[in-house]
Amino acid sequence: MGLMPLSAQTAKPIKTLIVTGQDGSHYWRGASEGIEKILENSGLFSVDILETPDFGEDMSHFKPRFQDYGLVVINYGGVTWEKEIQKSFEDYVSKGGGVVIIHSSIIPMENWPAYNLMTGLGAWNGRDERWGPFVYWKDGRYVYDYTPGYAGYHGLQHETVIEHRALEHPILKGLPTRWKHFKDEIYTHLRGPAKNIEILATVEEKGRHEPIMWTTTYGKGRVFVDVLGHCGNDPEMIYSILCTGYQVTLLRGAEWAATGSVTQKVPLDFPLEDTYTLRPDLVAPFHAYQE
Repeated sequence: MGLMPLSAQTAKPIKTLIVTGQDGSHYWRGASEGIEKILENSGLFSVDILETPDFGEDMSHFKPRFQDYGLVVINYGGVTWEKEIQKSFEDYVSKGGGVVIIHSSIIPMENWPAYNLMTGLGAWNGRDERWGPFVYWKDGRYVYDYTPGYAGYHGLQHETVIEHRALEHPILKGLPTRWKHFKDEIYTHLRGPAKNIEILATVEEKGRHEPIMWTTTYGKGRVFVDVLGHCGNDPEMIYSILCTGYQVTLLRGAEWAATGSVTQKVPLDFPLEDTYTLRPDLVAPFHAYQE
């Protein structure tokens, strides 16, 4: 077991809310509990989990107090929130609240314009050219492709190599440029408003470099979107979040979203281009930050 070095723990832990529920294709409860452990085990975050009402239940009972938190993590796959809660979340983010959006959370709430702006890119749920262009990376630049067609595709889960594109961004600075990620479900053919978006990392799928991590801004708020981290629909399928690279970039993205900076050192157990590493206990090992 090991925690972040003391230099990254000088401030009070960031109060964090994970909003989760209503996802018939993903083991959202296990994923959210895993994310909670990753965040809390770092010593940088204190976490509450709020489950929404289930499918078909009364969403009027869902009334999170976003303003009580320095960071909100969305791991949710269901119906669009009530107008009152939409407004509350928009106010929270626009006034400077930090947000992390995980994997399938880019799919729901397609009829909520502000949420589409926050995610930047989305998939499925009827998204087509009306939502914005496909976006991918080619020859050192973004490509905005306005070809008609529906968004969203993934093949079988597999290991993949992540390539960083914004090397000086605080989330990525100092990390290896290319690293091997453990078995995961890779989303491709993403499209959306793509406003105020910065692509952090891509994966190559079917000859195209698809965005896999990016940031957006909404008002004064910072949003980190990470479409890695698939957890299947049973408790044994959480292997993607055991990857060290996933855990480290999640922690750095979460700190950046909440504060605008990253105090965490680059760990010694970060994956190489040809070798993934795992943190099965969802915590940095004792040697990760040895000098």
